[in-house]
Amino acid sequence: TVTRDDVEESLKAKWQYVKDQEQLLKDLRLQIEETDQKLILKRIERDYWLEYKNVGSKTHANKIKNLEKDIQEVKDDLCRATEYYANALKTLKEKNDSLIEMQMKKSKEQAPENAVKRIDKSSCRDIEENEWLKEEVKIYRKEVSDLKASIYLLEEENIGLVMKLLDLRLQNLRV
Repeated sequence: TVTRDDVEESLKAKWQYVKDQEQLLKDLRLQIEETDQKLILKRIERDYWLEYKNVGSKTHANKIKNLEKDIQEVKDDLCRATEYYANALKTLKEKNDSLIEMQMKKSKEQAPENAVKRIDKSSCRDIEENEWLKEEVKIYRKEVSDLKASIYLLEEENIGLVMKLLDLRLQNLRV
């Protein structure tokens, strides 16, 4: 015998089972919709990458090749510019060195003139006396060398006379 309570419980269990099944069905539908959405997104992404593979990658490959050519050209230009500027720098240094040397020579030549302009009268007199003394020293040195030459000639003459005298004495002794 089945009692009313048993039937009600059985009906409640069935209703609960049906509700659970409906809820499970609803959840499955939601999962299916989410999966469909993910599938659609994945298909869109796949289509994008297939299109990129077929069209975009070739375009990018061409761009990459062009950019590599541009990089090489820039490197070549850099090498040429570096060489040009190195040569220009070397030329400029040489030019500067020659200009500096010219200026040094010019300033060395002008230094005595500038010094003479700035000296006082007593120093000027000392310089003039120094120049005069230098000239006098040259004259005395010339006279000394002339006198030495004269002395040498006189000594030679004296030696010659002494030799003659000795020769004459030797001849007188023989006689």
